[in-house]
Amino acid sequence: MFCLNESLRYWLWSEPTDMRKSFHSLAGIVNNRMGQDPAGGDVFVFINKSRNRIKLLHWESGGMVLYSKMLETGTFGRPADLSSKGGMVWHELVMMVEGIMENPKGRRRRLESLKTLRRR
Repeated sequence: MFCLNESLRYWLWSEPTDMRKSFHSLAGIVNNRMGQDPAGGDVFVFINKSRNRIKLLHWESGGMVLYSKMLETGTFGRPADLSSKGGMVWHELVMMVEGIMENPKGRRRRLESLKTLRRR
């Protein structure tokens, strides 16, 4: 079941991540490099070097869940007011994944193609 929501804590890993990594390797980063417990219920966010892929690692009752998204075009942004430890809140994660920026221009390049799809 999809269980991400605003009641959870979100942590963005600041270094580019090899997207070939899966459950155990990402949990190792969380434990060994971030100093946190991957089974503690928080959500850990990883982005690759070219910023076109993202993975979210989350422990739910019954096991570890890995959410993944790969963009056709464009890149993922980063929250402007990200804490030094990488803490994020739900709306920052949603805005980052959907390509919504807080500046007046609105959305990142990858979503401009949706405007043409809506006109059809």
